[in-house]
This record gives sequence, C-alpha cells and structure tokens, in this order.
Amino acid sequence: MTRRVVITGMGAVSSLGMSAPETMRAMAAGKDGISALEFQDVERLQIRIGGQIKGYDETEVFSRPELALYDRFTQFAVLAAREAVAQSGLDVSADPDRAGVVLGTSGGGLQTQNENFRKVYQEGKNRVHPFVVPRLMNNAATSHLSMIHGMTGPSYTVSTACASSNHAMGQAFQMIRSGLSDVMLTGGSEAMLCFGGIKAWEGLRVMSKTGCRPFSRDRDGMVQGEGAAVFVFETLERARARGAGILAEIAGFSMTSDASDIVMPNREGAERAIRGALKDAGMGPGEVGYINAHGTGTTANDRSECRALQAVFGTEIGHLPVSSTKSMHGHLIGATGAVELLACIMALREGVIAPTINYTGPDPECDLDIVANIARRGKVGATLSNAFAFGGLNAVIALRAAP
Repeated sequence: MTRRVVITGMGAVSSLGMSAPETMRAMAAGKDGISALEFQDVERLQIRIGGQIKGYDETEVFSRPELALYDRFTQFAVLAAREAVAQSGLDVSADPDRAGVVLGTSGGGLQTQNENFRKVYQEGKNRVHPFVVPRLMNNAATSHLSMIHGMTGPSYTVSTACASSNHAMGQAFQMIRSGLSDVMLTGGSEAMLCFGGIKAWEGLRVMSKTGCRPFSRDRDGMVQGEGAAVFVFETLERARARGAGILAEIAGFSMTSDASDIVMPNREGAERAIRGALKDAGMGPGEVGYINAHGTGTTANDRSECRALQAVFGTEIGHLPVSSTKSMHGHLIGATGAVELLACIMALREGVIAPTINYTGPDPECDLDIVANIARRGKVGATLSNAFAFGGLNAVIALRAAP
C-alpha cells in the first residue's frame, strides 16, 4: 500500500513577514515586499530593488558562537524550521534514524563569500575567519537543522537553481512515500541580496529596475528576494497517530529536464513536468483549483509557462486561477518554491487565492485567468506549484486539501 504524505508544520521568513502566518496574511492582502536595497556598495549596482528582509537583527536571535557558523541563509532556515517544528509538535527522539532533512538552495553561503572576497581583494587582508568554509557550503543549513532537531536519517541539499526547493520537497515526499523515512524537514533558503549576488545577475540582463509584474503586458524582468520556508512532511498514519494537525497532503511530484538550452526555457519540458505531477497524484486536470505559477516576470519564462499550461489544460486554462506571488516577495531563487507553497496551502485551507500584484493588463500571448492585484476567494481542493529553472530543470508539486 502506498504511504500518503502530509504537511504538519510550516515556517517562513521573507520580505512579507517573519513567520508563515504573517507571510500568508501579506499574500492575501496583496502586500508589496519589494523595496530599495540596503547593503554595502549598492550604489555601484544598476539594479537596486529587491524583496529584502528589513529590520532583522541577527544578534537578537542568535548567540555569538552560532553567528560564527551561520551565514544569513542558514539563519533563515533555522528560524523557519524552528517555527515548523513548533507548530507540528514534532519529536523524533524515539527513532531519529527515520527522520531527515532535505533543503534547496542555489547561492548557499553567498553572503559569506561576498564578505570575504571583499576583505581579501578589496581591503587586502591575508587571513579570513576559520569558519568561512563551514559557513558558505551549500549543505550548511541542512546540517545545522539535522543537529538542532536530532535527525540522523537521510539529509542533504539540492541545488538546481530556481527549482531547488521544489526538487528538495519532491525528494522528501518520495523518500517518505517509498518507506525510506517517516518524517522530513524540507523546503529551501536563500540570501543572495548582496553586491556580488546582484552584480552577477545584472550580467544576464533579466532583472527589472522598476518592479515584478509577472504575465503583465508591460513586464520587464524579474526581481530577486531572500528568505526561507521549511515544512514538516510525514506519513498520514504517523500524523494521525500522534494527533497532529494536518495542513495539506502532498499528492504528487514530477521532475523533467528540457535538455535544450542553459537559460532559455522549453515549453515541452515544463508541460511534461506538469502532466507528470498530475499523473503521479492520480489527479485529473479538472480537479485543480489553483496554480501557483513560476511566473518570473521575464518575457521568455512567462510565455513558455503559458504555452505549457495551455497544452495541458486546453481551453479550461482560461477559467483556472493562476498567480505568481513573486510579484510580492520577489524571486527567492533556490527558496522560491518553498515560500510559494505557502500560497498553495492558503488556497487549500482558507479558500484565499493570492494575487499577482502590479498587473496592468494581459499579454496577448498569455491567455490565462490571472488573479490580478486582489486576492480571490473560492473553494480549492487541489493545487499545483510550478518551478522551472535555468538549465532546463523542472519540478512540479501537486497538493490536495487535508484528508
């Protein structure tokens, strides 16, 4: 018998809020979390906006020994996981080998790299802190969560650019469903808003100076954000046995590769991933009540995703609510799918479908039912969450309302 997998805890930090409920309330209200960037050397950048977390003082949250080891992306993951575990009431001490951690990130400890490159190359220093490597490695957040929460089962980090956290959550889902684990902490974390991080992205010429407007006719690029979201995934049987509250069920997952271009998306690859997630979930297209689109705000990505959705859902796509919450929190790269899963959970639990803000009108080539500017209410029994990354790596998660 196939084991069913459910979500029993969620935690998040983003430019929309420092908890999952706060982030979801901001999504429902259509809050714009994108603002002027504030960090050293920002005046040397062409792109000066992003979904930056403001008013956050790491010294109020972590001790000096912890901060010696925690890059900003690790701090975000620790905070989000702490919230998720508390909500879930999770205790794995009886069988820690059956619990693990899978997180997604693209930049990992980029803040640490940026700080130490400046010290060595700009300031001419010849020594760096002995913990630079443990801080910057992509698996740092995963390792710290496994230690903090006593999880000795399978734990690793996935790095597949913009699909990292969807891949991570999909892998966690498959491990539990297959019987390899019983419970997993999973999601993603990213903190790439620094001079080096933005300067590198400027070279791609896909960033907007004015704002994020996915699917809108006047969109002119993506806007980066930062933050994390972490979830507790476990078997339905385990959750019920311990009386845990169930937020939603992970119903299916699919991943594909375009195998065509390192940066340009391919409609066929995205389409196969969407179809695969529906098939894995045993879900017909007509069951889906909301799609959280990848929707970056670039012309190529948005049109490719539109064509993929049209191919899968046919004429019904014109009546199926679609939104991109990146318009509010920015593109969190490796963490974006995790934060976006909150919008899917909100639609399933509360019947509130998050909007795409800053929307000024439809692109004639994107015939979708965009939830424009204001949240929409409606009964939603199933959702899809799309992630399509540079390198042509696609990951789609299907969810159902809590059983």
